[in-house]
Amino acid sequence: MRGLATGKTSDGRTMVADPAGRNGSAARYAWRAAAGLAAGLAVAHGGPGITAIGPVRKALFPRLSGRGAADHVALTFDDGPDPESTPGFIELLGGRSVRATFFLLGSMATRAPQLAAEIALAGHEVGVHGWDHRYLTLRGPRATRDDLARAVDAVAAATGVAPRLYRPPYGVLNGGALIAVRQLGLTPVLWSSWGREWSRGATPESVYAALTRDLRGGCTVLLHDSDCTSPPGSAQAALGALPMLLDECERRGLRVGPLGEHGLR
Repeated sequence: MRGLATGKTSDGRTMVADPAGRNGSAARYAWRAAAGLAAGLAVAHGGPGITAIGPVRKALFPRLSGRGAADHVALTFDDGPDPESTPGFIELLGGRSVRATFFLLGSMATRAPQLAAEIALAGHEVGVHGWDHRYLTLRGPRATRDDLARAVDAVAAATGVAPRLYRPPYGVLNGGALIAVRQLGLTPVLWSSWGREWSRGATPESVYAALTRDLRGGCTVLLHDSDCTSPPGSAQAALGALPMLLDECERRGLRVGPLGEHGLR
C-alpha cells in the first residue's frame, strides 16, 4: 500500500487512510457548491432582465408595463433633457394643454439644469432614467445603486423635485436595481407602447404606426425627446408623430397625461 498511510484499529485490524481521496471529494463538493452559489447570484442579479421582453412583461407584470386606468394613456419621454430637441416637445405639449412624464438622465440634467427645471415648471412629472444610458446587467449591485443614487440627486438638484419613478436604460432591470429602487423610494415603470423612433430611418409616420399597434386605454406610451442614444433625427421623428398620437387618443375618447394620473394597477 505504497503512498497510503496505515495504522491499527483497537482490534488489531489494519486501517488505511486515503486523505487524497477524501480531500478530493471535499474539494469537488466545495467547487460545486461555489459554482451553484455563483450561478444563483447571477440569476438573481440578471434574472429581472426578463421583464424587458414585452409579451412577458405585459402578461405577468402589468404594473411594471405601465397598465393603468382604461380611459387614460400615460405619455412618457426618455433620455432628456436635451437643448436640441426637448424644448420642441415642451412647446407642443403646452399648446395642447397636455402634461407628460419625462424620465431624465442624470448626466443630461447636469449639463442642462435650466431645461430640466423648465420641464418641471411646465407641470410635467419628472422621473429618473439613470445617470447614463448603460445596460444594468453589465454592472454589479453596488455600481447599480451608486449610478441610480447619483442620478436621483442630479435630477432633484436641477428640477427641485425628488423623482419617484424610475425607468432603467433599455428597459432592462437587474437584482441590484430592484434593491436600489426600494432603498431610494422609487417605483420602476417600463411601457406598453413605443414608437421605435430610435430605428434608423424612422419617420413621423413610421413612429405613429408603431405606436398605434399597441395603443389602447390603460397603456403607457414611450417616446424619446433626445437623440443622445439613438441615430440623429430620432427625436424629430417622435416630435412629428406626437400630434397624430394626441389626435388619435382624442378620437378614441382617451385622456392623455403623466403616470401620476394613470392609476397604475
